[in-house]
Amino acid sequence: MSLGEYERHFDSLNSELGGGSVVSERSALGTYNGEEEKLHYIPIRILGRGAFGEAILYRRTEDNSLVVWKEVDLNSLSEKERKDVMNEISILSILEHNNIIAYFNHFMDKNTLLIELEYCNGGNLYDKINHQNGKLFSEEVVIWYLYQIASAVSHIHKAGILHRDIKTLNIFLTKTDLIKLGDYGLAKKLDSEFSMAETCVGTPYYMSPELCQGAKYNFKSDIWAMGCVLFEVLALTRTFDATNPLNLCVKIVQGNWTMEVNSEVYSPALIKLVYECLDQDPAKRPTSDQILDQPFISCCRQELEERVALLNSAMKKPKLSTVTDTPVAVVTTRSREVYFWGGGKFTPQKIDTFKGGSSAQHVCAGESHFAVVTVEKELYTWANVQGGAKMVGQLGQGDQASYRQPRRVERLQGKAIRQVACGADFTACITDEDQMYMFGSDYYGCIGVEGELGMEILEPVLLEFFEERPVRQVSCGDNHVVVLTQNGDIYSWGCGEYGRLGLECEDDFSSPMQVTIPKGATISSVSCASDGTFFLTETGKVLACGNNEFNKLGLNQGICGLKNHPGEQGYQGIPYITTLTLVKQLARFKIQTIAPGKSHTAAIDVRGRLITFGCNKYGQLGVKDFKKHQGVQLLVGPFGGKTVTKVSCGDGFTIAATEDNHIFAWGNAGNGRLGMPADKGFGSEVCPAMPRPIFGSLHHVPDLSCRGWHTIIIMEKVLNSKTIRSNSSGLSVGLGQEASTSTVDLDMDPGSETECRFRGLGGTMEDNTEECFLETPMMSLANQTGDSSCPLWLRKELENAEFIPMPDDPEQFIPDQLASYSQSVTLPYEELKELTAAAAAASTEKGLSTKRMSCDKVNGLEDADVCKKGESGACCKASSEITKLQETVARQEMRIQMLEKQVTEQQKENERLWAAISRSTPREPGCDNNRNHPLDARMPGDGGERGGGFTNRPAGASV
Repeated sequence: MSLGEYERHFDSLNSELGGGSVVSERSALGTYNGEEEKLHYIPIRILGRGAFGEAILYRRTEDNSLVVWKEVDLNSLSEKERKDVMNEISILSILEHNNIIAYFNHFMDKNTLLIELEYCNGGNLYDKINHQNGKLFSEEVVIWYLYQIASAVSHIHKAGILHRDIKTLNIFLTKTDLIKLGDYGLAKKLDSEFSMAETCVGTPYYMSPELCQGAKYNFKSDIWAMGCVLFEVLALTRTFDATNPLNLCVKIVQGNWTMEVNSEVYSPALIKLVYECLDQDPAKRPTSDQILDQPFISCCRQELEERVALLNSAMKKPKLSTVTDTPVAVVTTRSREVYFWGGGKFTPQKIDTFKGGSSAQHVCAGESHFAVVTVEKELYTWANVQGGAKMVGQLGQGDQASYRQPRRVERLQGKAIRQVACGADFTACITDEDQMYMFGSDYYGCIGVEGELGMEILEPVLLEFFEERPVRQVSCGDNHVVVLTQNGDIYSWGCGEYGRLGLECEDDFSSPMQVTIPKGATISSVSCASDGTFFLTETGKVLACGNNEFNKLGLNQGICGLKNHPGEQGYQGIPYITTLTLVKQLARFKIQTIAPGKSHTAAIDVRGRLITFGCNKYGQLGVKDFKKHQGVQLLVGPFGGKTVTKVSCGDGFTIAATEDNHIFAWGNAGNGRLGMPADKGFGSEVCPAMPRPIFGSLHHVPDLSCRGWHTIIIMEKVLNSKTIRSNSSGLSVGLGQEASTSTVDLDMDPGSETECRFRGLGGTMEDNTEECFLETPMMSLANQTGDSSCPLWLRKELENAEFIPMPDDPEQFIPDQLASYSQSVTLPYEELKELTAAAAAASTEKGLSTKRMSCDKVNGLEDADVCKKGESGACCKASSEITKLQETVARQEMRIQMLEKQVTEQQKENERLWAAISRSTPREPGCDNNRNHPLDARMPGDGGERGGGFTNRPAGASV
């Protein structure tokens, strides 16, 4: 067992007695808070290629925002081009405006310069004009565009900057029609308003007459380009067009534009402004401020300013000036996939639609349909029904067809979808503008439009009620909806049976009704059960209302010490409740996530512990039995020492994912609920009452959703990553020189044990430094700084070595345990092969390491201490390196022995304490505190002993 494995096992033993875990403490401090926190940037797709390099879309895991990296290969640039790149960074760093592409950071990776910029998800104005297909913009839209462009140009002119390349391709838009002026590679800073530039640059179609004639020019040259852009918006064609550059320049100088603006559609004042901007005399062109003072703009300028500010506030953006010396981890290769199963599908179904720019960001399951939000904030829906049943509008596709493959909801094009929630047969979604759209069955009034549009709403409709009440989050039960607004108010509507709406009655409502929140409580999120609702407060307390059958809301109250009638087991049952009531059984936890199912509920506290309560008919509580449990159950067992990050509950089953990238399922396995094919020995209704691993190991889960008998999940594997630093000292590119001081090629510091944790391949490998060189060759390939701790021949060998990923906790996946499960039940598909290979590698890891580091045979030499003539230098150097490695291994073995001793002592202390607890606690013979038999705590085939000679305590015991 390696040093890292001993450390993890020691942490686990401590945590079992309430001492906490080193891993958990690290997570609480935010150092290693999940796979996505370790990887700062994840690539989405290439947006385009330009003169200097590529523009690639990335997702920042810190705030889930999308950013663009302009990647510039400095080796391929001339001296002038390098100056242009440096100029763009210096210009961007001083500009900050709501209508200008924001600059966030820049990095150096060897000879590649990476500039991090704001992303606009609506394309550019050129594409927008082309997509009009000859249909003219309304004057209102034109004024909206004109105001934003003029505001941006006014800002850069006040900063003394001449853009010199204003064109429709450099005017970017968001899905909400917010304009951002970008691409400052040709910008030039002028000392004053009257300063003149002489270089002939720019795009020919937008060049001013003075530029075409080679004369000096100033800010009015940008106004000419603005006039060309405005003309193009009004006429949907270029202002000047020709077959060759010379002919184009002649037309520009003569003012011979392609056509006249349609005076029947646009006002005389707007047309007059266009021609003023296109005046041959620069002095007669208006300034950008004079454009903003035009009566048709000034009369509504305050409203336009507020609209721009509102749209910007709705966009998730990294903070400006994020330049630091802190290294950031960037994924270079990854795989993100969407699977769904259940509803008769025993094997997880991979969806090929969600890849590249359409990779999934958020998923949700309904009773018969699924919904996915992509990283580009587009909504996709599809159905999974038996016998081709018709939809009732929950897909939002405008018809009743049962689409079996994901289809984009075209009616929401132009809207950036932030969140989606599914009811039994309806769907709700929220945009970046905090607006809410709904579609599907309105039988119980769930659409919130008071039945005005009929019982089946086939297309998304905007809920006007929330236009003045920005929505933060929405959750849907089977037949009701609950919304949390940005100012903390709660609204609910739909079926009111059992008081699930929290409105102190059981009436149905077909329009949003405000819910009274207990005084002093601030709600941070809402979660709808099938016929109840949970409200999570900022302090981690839980309120609930609705149907409490099986105690699935956790509202039953213990009455031990007050009254204890035979058969009541010390609990007073609450069948249902119509007002928001504190869930006292969870009061001792600080809850951060709550996931209700059909008849039971799971929750995760801030320490990453998993708690379950409610019905246990199918073993869905994960406590090893199928008995009725009145209280809440804190799951230890397979989750001991693990941090649970995601959990979701369906109809009698539970699925959870952990921080160390394992996925577990338990409960009702009928009809494919657990994604496991029917086991021949048990039939299709086998119900594992203990969490069982599925999908192998090393899968990170960004999102997970269960409803009814369906499950949908996003799974990600990071195949390779690298660490780079931001260039906080400024761009020191130098002409023809390499900025070596700004380049970091290592993922780890070879001398630092704490940094030697592999963040690629989805796992965290906490091994000693020398083992890192052997077990993570892809990470050590970056060692190009002259460090000789690893000899050249070994580095070359490692470059060609195959990397086999290992799970964080080998004890969960040793071959004996794998053999104890029926493979067809536990791991029914291709991932089994990968897991089996990983387990086999675990058992031979130590032998492989010893062979690689042995000095008995080094690169074909039978004796590394004997040097051949003429080869003494290389051979002696290799021998010296091997000697150093051997000394280091010896030191680590001593540490392992010392730690093994500590673990043994801790195990003895644990056994002593458990014996004391057993003697002092009255209980049934042979049962632990949760009425679970100690023998059941071990996995089948454990034999009472696990790797290293350690014995587990009862897994059902509470911490």
